[in-house]
Amino acid sequence: MRLSAVHRMEVLRVGLTLVRHGETKYNKEGLLQGQTIDSSLSETGLQQAEAAGFYLRDVRFSNVFVSDMLRARQTAEKIMQPNSSCLGLQMVCDPLLKEKSFGIAEGRRVQDFKEMSRAAKESFPGFTPPEGETQEQVKARVKKFMEKMLQLIGAEHWHVRRHDVASTAAAPEMSPAEGEADDGVRGIPVHALVVTHGAYMCVAVRYFVEELHCSLPPGCDKKHMFSLSPNTGICRFTLSIAKDGSRFIVLGMHSVFIHREDHIKQQEQYSK
Repeated sequence: MRLSAVHRMEVLRVGLTLVRHGETKYNKEGLLQGQTIDSSLSETGLQQAEAAGFYLRDVRFSNVFVSDMLRARQTAEKIMQPNSSCLGLQMVCDPLLKEKSFGIAEGRRVQDFKEMSRAAKESFPGFTPPEGETQEQVKARVKKFMEKMLQLIGAEHWHVRRHDVASTAAAPEMSPAEGEADDGVRGIPVHALVVTHGAYMCVAVRYFVEELHCSLPPGCDKKHMFSLSPNTGICRFTLSIAKDGSRFIVLGMHSVFIHREDHIKQQEQYSK
């Protein structure tokens, strides 16, 4: 596409905040949950979700998408409760956001999973136990969800688009590991909250970087970028969306911050 054509293109700028669910009893005990174990949040997990909600209370969201698993729905409810922008929003539960299936390893120790991968002479955590999902299968769900979300958000919010592609393609504001809750999304009226799972987020972030060419936050390397987010860890991205015929496409994507846990640290300080 020629530069002159890009500058004339209308663009919708969108914020995307991913949050991992709060702690469950299985997380605490080092056991894999996957899809067959639909556990609720532990007391600590509920406190983490409430802390995330308090931290994000003044951040404006226009859409909320959530895994249909209980631990994710409980987390999303706690985040939405104190946020006035969520009062009229529908929490869209989508099975495409389910955790990765770990097959016969579900309910077993993470250590057992690592030993299974060593016995199979395969890398951890890319190893697929019998009856489990491969990384490629999870990535296919991520791609399907992103496409679905993109078309829904584009159709719903295209009226707030802008014409200056050059400014939307610019690097996002500098954002350290600790910062303000609205970093990267100040002045962006379209902002999706997505509450999902740890292994799923690992696959999603890798897909963003390797296939959507998402930039890394300042000072962040790929090892940290692709690591497991803590319970209620927050990752934020901004997307520039354009219309190509009747479809909406991603022109560019930036990572504002990754695996932020300011709210967890604040919670721990208050509990001392």
